[in-house]
Amino acid sequence: MRLPPLFILPVLLFLTLPCLSHAENVFPGDHWETRSPEEVGLKKEPLDQLAKDLGGRGCVVKDGYLVQEWGDTSERGDWLSSAKPVLSTLLFFAIEEGLVESVDQPIAEFGWDLKDKDQGITFRHLGAMTSGYARPEGPGEAFAYNDFAIQLYQKTLFDKVFKQDPKEAAEQPNRLGALNLERGLSFREGNRRLSASAKDFARIAWFWLNKGAWNGTQALPEKYFDDYLKPLVPKDLPHTKKAETDDYLGIGSFGGGSDHFTEFGPGIYGFNWWFNSTGRDHPDTLTWPDAPPDAYMSIGAGGNCSIIIPSESLVIACAKGDWGKLKAGVKNTRMNHHFQLINQALGKD
Repeated sequence: MRLPPLFILPVLLFLTLPCLSHAENVFPGDHWETRSPEEVGLKKEPLDQLAKDLGGRGCVVKDGYLVQEWGDTSERGDWLSSAKPVLSTLLFFAIEEGLVESVDQPIAEFGWDLKDKDQGITFRHLGAMTSGYARPEGPGEAFAYNDFAIQLYQKTLFDKVFKQDPKEAAEQPNRLGALNLERGLSFREGNRRLSASAKDFARIAWFWLNKGAWNGTQALPEKYFDDYLKPLVPKDLPHTKKAETDDYLGIGSFGGGSDHFTEFGPGIYGFNWWFNSTGRDHPDTLTWPDAPPDAYMSIGAGGNCSIIIPSESLVIACAKGDWGKLKAGVKNTRMNHHFQLINQALGKD
C-alpha cells in the first residue's frame, strides 16, 4: 500500500530529528553559567530547604546551569570515598589510551607480588569491592568495603599504569583536564585522595551524567558508561568473613579498614558508584525509595557526596554536608529525605 505524500513528510521529519535526551545540556566555560531555579523549571523553596538541611558547601546544577549554591563552593577539600569513582573514570581513560587492556586485566601483570589466592584480581574486582585483597576470600568470592584494596587500586593506576604524579595524570588535557576545572585538583600524600572544590566536583559529576561528553567533544567514549555505570556486584554475593586485615604488600589504607562502613553493596554497587536498585539485603525496595530509579551517588565519609540524576539532567555536589548514613532500602532516612526535597523541587511530590 502506498502512503499519501502528506503522511510521508511528517514521518521523514520525525526520523531526522536528533536525539534530545541531553542534547540541550550546556557546559561551563571558565565558570558555571547561573540561572534561577524557576528558569530551569525547579521550585526554589525545596532547594533552599535542601541547602539548609545539608549545610556544608554545595551546589545544584540543572541542565548545565548552576541554580543553587551555599557555603564556599570554591574552597578545595578532601572528598574522601567520593574520589573512588574518579579512580574508575581514570581507569577508563587508561583503557582507551591502550595502557590497560580491559577492566578484566589481572593487576598481577603490572608487577604486584600477590599471594596465590589473589593472582586473579582484576580492575573490575577492585572497582566492585570484591577483590579479596587483605581478606580471606579470593577475587569475586565476597563483598567487602575495603580501603586497603582501594589503596591497591590507586597505586596500580598512578604508579604502574600512568607512571605519573596523580595531579599530572588526572589533569591531562585528554583526561579530566578537558573539564576546564576552576580550582583544579590536588591529591593527598600517601593515599592520593582527591581534593577539589564543590563546583569542580560538580563538573566531574556533570561529566558522568553526560556519559563522557563535554562541550561538543566525546572526551571518553560513551561505551564505558553504558557498560559500567550500573550495579556490577551480584545480588547474591555473600559478605566477607570476619577476619583480621592481611595487608601483606604493606601498602596501607585509603582511609578505612578492609571491611568497614557498610555491608550494603551486592546489587547496588559498581565501579565505586552507588545505584538506586534492589540489593541482597533489600530485595523489594530501592536503595533510596523516593529517588528516581536512575539516580546514583558517590558517597564519601564526612558528608562528601554527590547525586547524579540523568533523567532530570540534575547534579548535586556537597562537601561536609549532613547527608546521613547509607541505610539502603529504608524510607525514613536523612539521605532519602534529601531525595524527597529534590522531588518537591522537580514538582513531583
